[in-house]
Amino acid sequence: MAVLEISDLVAVWDPVTGERLPVHRGEVIARLREVGDERAARIVQRMPVTGEFLDPVAVDRLLVRVHTELQRLNEELHMAQRFTEILVPVLTAVRAAGSRPRIVDIGCGIGFMVRSLAASGVLGTDVELVGVDFNRALVDEATRLAEDEQLPCTFVCADAFALAEEATVYLSSGLLHHFPADRLAEFFRAQDRAGTQAFIHYDIAATRLAPFGAWLFHRARMREPLGRHDGVVSAMRAHGDDVLLSAAAHAGGMDAFLFESPKYTNPFCAAMRPVVGLRPALTGDFRRALGRRARGLVAARAKVG
Repeated sequence: MAVLEISDLVAVWDPVTGERLPVHRGEVIARLREVGDERAARIVQRMPVTGEFLDPVAVDRLLVRVHTELQRLNEELHMAQRFTEILVPVLTAVRAAGSRPRIVDIGCGIGFMVRSLAASGVLGTDVELVGVDFNRALVDEATRLAEDEQLPCTFVCADAFALAEEATVYLSSGLLHHFPADRLAEFFRAQDRAGTQAFIHYDIAATRLAPFGAWLFHRARMREPLGRHDGVVSAMRAHGDDVLLSAAAHAGGMDAFLFESPKYTNPFCAAMRPVVGLRPALTGDFRRALGRRARGLVAARAKVG
């Protein structure tokens, strides 16, 4: 039976126009009860409505609070450092190929990753950092925080694949599990663009005990019931290695790898690990820049035509 995240149901946008769509609370509750998730249905039942539809302002305030709590989790998991570990050698290879680094974070939320990378300065002064999300409230909060922190980065409410200037490197954190397995290939194909040299997408490792680790961690660190619920469901929805590598291979012009396979991680934690894609011409330079850590790369078995 399907498992559903509340956040995917309470804020919805037209995939073509990006327009916010009204969400009928009763329909969301019915969907959650259909899959047997009475706890999630009760969480949505308590959410404010305007008439029969969820109040979008209240929903956005809730999502900002949840993403603020997620920022603290990302800090505890050292996600900025994990991205940096791969980004620095990727950008070394990108610069060697003569490309100007433009990094786009897909589904950036309140911009934790982009702001952290901008604040550290570890990627260099020539890097353009852009966060993209469909939720205007999250983008506005990311922009406000970046301005308060005086950081050299920007945030845009848009489709990451419809920007006027495409990315040199695409990033995401905790995004892949939001796609059904049969839509992952489409997501990776969209990154096989003329100007794009690489992608790095971190998500939860689909270990047997990942849901328990997620429950323990979110219970201890998050106050919002929606965040606690969705954190566990995220681990339940995580895709396995074979699914991710097979989908990533659909970016036909890229070499695809997993990095830090789950078998090397603590099985009691909902550990994060990335799918990495690179243009074949960059792979050698990337491996050399990564050094001994390159032994942690697991390649896709075959390319997809």
